[in-house]
Amino acid sequence: MSTGYAGSLGAHEGLAMLCTNGRTGAKRFDAFCQAVSANYLPVAMSMDDVKAFNGVLRPATLGAVQLGRVLVANDVTVRRTEKLIDRGAPDYVKVGVQLAGSCLVSQGDREAVLKSGDYVVYDTARPYELITRGPFHMQTVQFRRNLLRLPGPQLSQLTAQPINGHAGLGQMVSSFVVELGKSSTGEFGSSTAYLADAVVDMFAASFVEQLTDSTEWSICADRKSLLLRVRAFIEGNLDESGLNISTIAAAHNISVRYLQKLFEQEGQTVSGWIRDRRIDHCRKDLTNPALADLSVHSIAANWGLDNASHFSRLFRAKFGEAPRDYRKRMSENPKAEDRGVSTLLPEAITQ
Repeated sequence: MSTGYAGSLGAHEGLAMLCTNGRTGAKRFDAFCQAVSANYLPVAMSMDDVKAFNGVLRPATLGAVQLGRVLVANDVTVRRTEKLIDRGAPDYVKVGVQLAGSCLVSQGDREAVLKSGDYVVYDTARPYELITRGPFHMQTVQFRRNLLRLPGPQLSQLTAQPINGHAGLGQMVSSFVVELGKSSTGEFGSSTAYLADAVVDMFAASFVEQLTDSTEWSICADRKSLLLRVRAFIEGNLDESGLNISTIAAAHNISVRYLQKLFEQEGQTVSGWIRDRRIDHCRKDLTNPALADLSVHSIAANWGLDNASHFSRLFRAKFGEAPRDYRKRMSENPKAEDRGVSTLLPEAITQ
């Protein structure tokens, strides 16, 4: 078997669409491998006859979400190895929605055979292998693992397991992502951040559904119900600057200690949850052109963050830039990557 190119990360601004038809011989394969690694994460690709390779890659960025439409005419093997992982790229969750053809995805001790419409998730921080049977067509979605707020053990239960994209929630998710992939992300403008959050949230909901159905996933129904009620209460009162652990506990007739324990079992804190939800709402409002006349301080105050300097410090700590700079950057280039989006999982009960 001839070995392809194990590409490295880099900036390839000219690769908005890469079609290998214009190249000859093995150069087609090398160009494709380099584009995949440059636009997503380093992988090693191989096939029997690289001279016969033909493929198309259409990468796109939707805020913190990276999309990709991949069409390959041949049988190709894609591997993310320990050596490539050791290069130190951020940990991502990657989802593949099968559009045509078939492929085998393996990670750990599991493997999934995908048929059209189904999707699979894999963790880029662990080795995986994808074997295509051409012609092969897939929509890929990639985002940072911490956006799911799903602990490693729970994510490991999901990887390399086919998710039915033909019924129920799976069909909704699959259809939405496929239609989104057909569009140019430039069409979305200021709605980019909202769409990126929607993509992550939809996958999150489908992952939680898979975990809930699993025999390995066992939680107390009463605790789950209470936690969901608490989170809904918090969400509905984020604009109240006096919202705190004592008022939340009193509203639900539970002790402060028990409330703390509910969140600790999720690897979270009550104050941290409130802070993250407020800042995420502020982030969305900062990109909303309908609120362009509102000052940064007014937006923060609308979500219960009355201290302007405190809000600025919190925002910078989470997103790596001041809220004013973030607003300016996103208004000038709505397609810019939302570097620090942190979409929480209101429905995900982890333990």
